[in-house]
Amino acid sequence: MVAPAIKPQTDARPYEAKTLSIATALLGATREKKNLFAQMRDQMRWDDKIMDFAMANPGLKVQLFRFIDALPALRSKPEIARHLQEYLSADEVELPNVLKGLLNFTDPDSAPGKLAATTVAPAVETLAYRYISGEKMDQAIKAIERMRKDKLTFTMDLLGEAVITEEEAQAYLQRYLDIMEQLSNAAKNWKTIDAIDVAEGKELSKVQVSVKLTAFYSQFDPLDEAGSRAGVSDSIRTLLRRAQELGVMVHFDMEQYKYKDLTLAILKDILIEDEFRQRDDVGVTLQAYLQDSYDDLKDLVIWAKDRGTPVSVRLVKGAYWDQETITARQNDWPSPVYSQKVSTDANFERMTRLLLENHEYLYAAIGSHNVRSQAYAMAIAEELKVPKRNIELQVLYGMADKLAKTLADQGYRVRVYTPFGELIPGMSYLIRRLLENTANSSFLRQNLEDTPVETLLAAPEFAPGDKEQGGRGDWEPPFPNAADTDYAIAVKRAEAFAALKAVRQQIGQRYSPIIDGEAVTTETFFDSVNPSNPKELIGKVGMASQEQAERAIAVAKAAFPAWAATPAKERADILRRAADIMEARRHELNAWMVLEVGKPLGQADPETSEAIDFCRFYADEMERLDAGYAYDYPGETNRYRYFPHGIGLVISPWNFPLAITTGMTVASLVAGNCTLMKPAENSSVIGAKIAEILYEAGIPKGVLQFMPAKGSTVGAYMVEHPDIHMITFTGSRAVGCRIYAEAAQLRPGQKHLKRVVAEMGGKNGIIIDESADLDQAVQGVVYSAFGYSGQKCSACSRVMVVESVYDTFVHRLVEATRSLQVGIAEAPGTTVGPVVDAAAQAKIKEYIEKGKQESTLALAMPAPDSGYFVGPTVFTDVAPDAVIAQEEIFGPVLAVIKVKDFEEAVQVANNTDYGLTGGLYSRTPSHIERVQHEFAVGNLYINRSITGAIVSRQPFGGFKMSGVGSKAGGPDYLLQFLEPRHVSENVQRQGFAPIEGVD
Repeated sequence: MVAPAIKPQTDARPYEAKTLSIATALLGATREKKNLFAQMRDQMRWDDKIMDFAMANPGLKVQLFRFIDALPALRSKPEIARHLQEYLSADEVELPNVLKGLLNFTDPDSAPGKLAATTVAPAVETLAYRYISGEKMDQAIKAIERMRKDKLTFTMDLLGEAVITEEEAQAYLQRYLDIMEQLSNAAKNWKTIDAIDVAEGKELSKVQVSVKLTAFYSQFDPLDEAGSRAGVSDSIRTLLRRAQELGVMVHFDMEQYKYKDLTLAILKDILIEDEFRQRDDVGVTLQAYLQDSYDDLKDLVIWAKDRGTPVSVRLVKGAYWDQETITARQNDWPSPVYSQKVSTDANFERMTRLLLENHEYLYAAIGSHNVRSQAYAMAIAEELKVPKRNIELQVLYGMADKLAKTLADQGYRVRVYTPFGELIPGMSYLIRRLLENTANSSFLRQNLEDTPVETLLAAPEFAPGDKEQGGRGDWEPPFPNAADTDYAIAVKRAEAFAALKAVRQQIGQRYSPIIDGEAVTTETFFDSVNPSNPKELIGKVGMASQEQAERAIAVAKAAFPAWAATPAKERADILRRAADIMEARRHELNAWMVLEVGKPLGQADPETSEAIDFCRFYADEMERLDAGYAYDYPGETNRYRYFPHGIGLVISPWNFPLAITTGMTVASLVAGNCTLMKPAENSSVIGAKIAEILYEAGIPKGVLQFMPAKGSTVGAYMVEHPDIHMITFTGSRAVGCRIYAEAAQLRPGQKHLKRVVAEMGGKNGIIIDESADLDQAVQGVVYSAFGYSGQKCSACSRVMVVESVYDTFVHRLVEATRSLQVGIAEAPGTTVGPVVDAAAQAKIKEYIEKGKQESTLALAMPAPDSGYFVGPTVFTDVAPDAVIAQEEIFGPVLAVIKVKDFEEAVQVANNTDYGLTGGLYSRTPSHIERVQHEFAVGNLYINRSITGAIVSRQPFGGFKMSGVGSKAGGPDYLLQFLEPRHVSENVQRQGFAPIEGVD
């Protein structure tokens, strides 16, 4: 079937004169007589002053909005006063005199402190309810009825950003079913108003609700397209059926970019089903700040023509610009949004024209507070004689009230987007509105500040090069990390799944040790199996013998002089080629990790990025270090340079079989050391792939020996060998300590002391204080504790929760964990896969039994019987010195410890032998400052998950019993693989020497 053609766009120029005429009239009717600042000074209301302060001082705005974000969690006046003082006393904040006076107290519990709290907290609440219609339905209904008196209709949005449990997803659906019924009952008493309730002789729905698709399913994830469809589709159908019974229109909001394509695909499929195909009381949203939104609208026009019944398209500019830009920069992705607001405005007009020129297929809902944007839509509508049913204009509640009334007076149906709900879940919405109102580029702000009319109403044009900048503008990262796969893009998902199928065709092969570039035969083999299905052989790996280890060391020793003499630039370029090969084989490498060590795709892909980053970062670092240092004096030159040790032994783990193995190996190699790579037995196939890539990149055969072997025998032999100069190890504490002790022994013929770099795990904790954002905290703890089944050395295994939020946190934590999907690693919906082998499974189960004896089992998730599975397990009421709170479990087991206050939380956090990673969720500046000095961990993460360190950005490594050595991916890591040497030369000859600058 050939898709119907889209009606070609007309030239925009004929609309311009009418647009300016309408916009000038609108502007005159909506402009205030006094400017904003004079108005605020006259009113002297604190809610107005807060906005005044925010617009006048960017540094103060940031701190004010952070305080406002924290305010709903604060439970007493002294707490409010303390946080107000902490936020606004920051060095970068320039305070107006009225705030200086308000904050002039030393004790938050004093009368002046309480006065400050009493002054500011109600002002923020008043400010919030400018943009939120009410906490209770009767308040919201009264607000709606006031709007209806002004001939304004509404769409109601239930506040609440994060649905992190299936319990909350079901509650979200039920609340909307209740809201629709309550509003429908109220609407029975509303007199019909032709301007908003009737169009073209047909009655319209008096009630409209706006819903978020992702709130119907807590595990909504583009990677799991089928599972996400199944998770939301029944709720959507239930909502639409009930809405039809009640005569309610349903509009589906658009959220973050990563959800856009899947959201549109799901809605298109449901709305074309026979049951819903004739419904025209349904709408979807498009965001003009997205660079591909125009194409999305064209696709919707084609789809709507085929459907045969129009749906509404709410066209907005978009509310997540900062978040989308930051997300893109953090992930090294092209930005999905236009980098310049003028480009968004231009795209909005382009989409407005396309939408209205196809009004018989899609109804237009033009959402903007920009007078020109609305005037442009009105001009087109009048020129094309668009029927009243086919267009409406929209504004946000509490913003542009005068514009809304003026538009209604022009005879247009005007709908007010009306948020409803409690302040805490609505805080994210409120902050977005405050940011919008105080942004320099905001039309509302420019209008209030008497920006010249010709500037306000100028036709927007796309900024030159906006798309080509990739969203970074003039920002460049210090180190360009490899970009993780964006699984929101359908073609990337298809490539990933195709790679899984291709790798499945390669499993079961034999892999041998490689010595001097040649595969060698072995007497013993290790069967590497799929932990999701142990009956499935991934590879049969030959285990090197002691004699073969002796030969490998001899080969490396012979190759060392030439490799050490190889210019650092050549060694670095080999690593860069290896990185390029890994990038080209990314999906394949991901697939091997999924199958051999049970790592779900979403966890495997960032590991491939990390391996690539290690290659490129260490290549750069070696070139930097190779330059050395010069300290010259008259008559004397001083040179400080680095040289390799000799032979390095790398003993790598199975939990990061690609990234850690690659990182340790290439660090040793690029420094000029010949290297023996011994992978963990149960990830030896992935080790073989790394060796294959390094050889292909150009590592000389004798320089790298691939040595799969039994650790307790041949591995120990290599550790003790006198010709080994350095051992780089990641693994268990017991093995690491044994290697450290053995390496300290001087063997016959040994002329050096061995270096040991050892990372030996952790018992990592996260503190949740009374001011924490519990949405963030629960999500961060769940991800940190159960990502890759808790088998990351950085995983959260203990969480210290202040008693005032303990019960609330624990309930949401348990329900969020219960919502996770346990299953085979290659299933796209799996969030918790298997543990690595039977021994790990048995050990974890022993700890769970111990936990049952010493604490309360709050949750034990069921797990499949077919593989090495352990369901996520949560213990509460755990004593700080309990076994499960002290010993590394290395599995999906979480201990929750109740503490009295933040002081006790820090003490408990530090009461283990380990010092690897830790975290804090808090919105208290003094707590954030204190943990940076007092939380004894190598990597501290604040208000984010504690796993997923990124090369260069977050160098990784700990101390105490977590390890010895510098941080992987950091500026001094390579120094461990090098010997510094200094050469001082007297350059005088017979009393003369060259002096710089003298002929």
